[in-house]
Amino acid sequence: MCGICGKIHFDIDRPVLQDDIHKMTKLITHRGPDDSGFYVKKNVGLGFRRLSIIDLDTGHQPLSNEDGTIWIVFNGEIYNHLSLREQLITKGHKFKTRTDTETIVHLFEEYGSDCVKYLRGMFAFAIWDEKHKKLFCARDRFGIKPFFYFLDHEKFIFGTEIKCILSQTKSSSALSIPMLDQYLTYGYSSQEGTIYQNIQKLRPGHILDIEHGGKVKINRFWDIHYNPDYSKKEEEWCKLLDDKLSESVKAHLMSDVPIGAFLSGGVDSSAVVALMSKNSSTPVKTFSIGFKEEEFNELKYAREVAKMYNTEHHEQIVEPESIGLLPHLVDCYDEPFADSSAIPTYFVSKFAREHITVALSGDGGDELFAGYNKYQRMMNMRNFNVLPEGPSKHFWGAMHKMIPNSVKGKGATYYLSKPKNSFPAFLSIWQQAEREKLFKKELWQDIKQSPAELSRIESFTNSGSSDFLFNMQKMDMQSYMVDDVLTKVDRASMQNSLEVRVPILDHEFAELTSRIPSELKMKRTIKKYIFKEAMKKHLPESIISHKKQGFSVPMKAWFKDDLKEYVNDRLLNTKGPLYDYLDPDYVSKIVKDHNKGMRDFNDKIWSLLFLDQWLNSRK
Repeated sequence: MCGICGKIHFDIDRPVLQDDIHKMTKLITHRGPDDSGFYVKKNVGLGFRRLSIIDLDTGHQPLSNEDGTIWIVFNGEIYNHLSLREQLITKGHKFKTRTDTETIVHLFEEYGSDCVKYLRGMFAFAIWDEKHKKLFCARDRFGIKPFFYFLDHEKFIFGTEIKCILSQTKSSSALSIPMLDQYLTYGYSSQEGTIYQNIQKLRPGHILDIEHGGKVKINRFWDIHYNPDYSKKEEEWCKLLDDKLSESVKAHLMSDVPIGAFLSGGVDSSAVVALMSKNSSTPVKTFSIGFKEEEFNELKYAREVAKMYNTEHHEQIVEPESIGLLPHLVDCYDEPFADSSAIPTYFVSKFAREHITVALSGDGGDELFAGYNKYQRMMNMRNFNVLPEGPSKHFWGAMHKMIPNSVKGKGATYYLSKPKNSFPAFLSIWQQAEREKLFKKELWQDIKQSPAELSRIESFTNSGSSDFLFNMQKMDMQSYMVDDVLTKVDRASMQNSLEVRVPILDHEFAELTSRIPSELKMKRTIKKYIFKEAMKKHLPESIISHKKQGFSVPMKAWFKDDLKEYVNDRLLNTKGPLYDYLDPDYVSKIVKDHNKGMRDFNDKIWSLLFLDQWLNSRK
């Protein structure tokens, strides 16, 4: 696991300075404290920071082919690299290391841009083809590893983190108002955009080619599709899932350094720990985070799994004082990020790093098996709403306006007023009507022409399937999972020089789940039904059946009690840069309504606190 960066000038007579590449790599030292490397030749520069996981002695990067005409910087792990290596040797390729990195180089020599189709793992990499004067970049199928870039008519700059790019060009730092709207809507920057106008993300499952002169081509190499197979019985699906996930977990145990697992006590992480124990000759090291607030604390479930599999178990409690981490989180994420579970994710990563260098997590299970409570809620509302599209919009829209903010059910009427086949796209922190009041009027005049919901609606309706449940799942895989969940884990873990692997998001396992009929993923009121059935042989009933809690933080209690004064000091002070964009009176109303207990606005308040801290960090 590493950090990568690079820079290319399209004018071949304009050299890249080695000091620039050194500066970029230094900014991501936390991602690779063990080693650094550079390739700088004329108008091309590549930089690398290494966290040593596999082949500790000979894994130095940038790494080249035999004649030095192809150079790579690579972040990730390729779990099938040994079998690929054997195939490539039979084709005449000669290896000088035991790393998975070198396997990609030879794959590129053999198959060109199709090399990505052979890779099983998580990856983001850039390959400089000296002979053809071409840069080839790729990001893994689910976007487990990040890849940011800046492009203008003179240069191309890329990096694992945005801070690398910001260090190289002032023109990259202008704030994007549409992305600010997207942040306040969903809590993160989605799709290919970032909070910066001129910095983009390479989307998951995509490749990017830059040819001589700056011509750029971006193409998708993988997507997930719903192809239900109704011929198989439940027992067959259970066996297939168990076998395939066990195979994936075993592959993800590949490491030359200490390895362990995050254990929340939920079905997904518990299943991963169970299968790790099955495939490990020594006790698995497990790490859990808890809270004093009992309704948010899943430690008793984590302990049950740890006891069942005799793991070497470690626990830590997160306190309200953890809010002091906020300035550091702003630096970790480089842009506004409103998922408060970044706090416990950071702490469990820091805690785990004292004992291990690699951790497996259960991320991805809720998206692949329809585990979120919102799926059930949206399905229920869709079935409940029998009105035709036009009357439904007017009836529920009128109801929404009539219901006071303090009355339960106001949010449901908002969703019911939206188009039936896309209203999950409107699930948000700040609804459109709220953002109209939140933004300064002159900004909203521009935003309202293309509000954040439009891109999400397009994603939902263009999924290629008519299955409502799968469309919700796929929308989350392409937005919430990659831009929130995986982003959260990547930044929090790598800030602590910890590699996190996600065996549930092995693409072969994911493709298997896409063939399971939706009726078996959500069976009546049972979410993740078929996965729970498959895991019953490994987990106790208490883990299978207990109510989903998620990795959430007790912000409601913290903001009303321990952190009330902190929130008031930060958000009721109208002199900061936050109010260059937002209306102070409306923010004040939200904070005061929350303090009175009229509504639970903790997600809204956290989104404002993070944005406020981020804006102050730009001064």
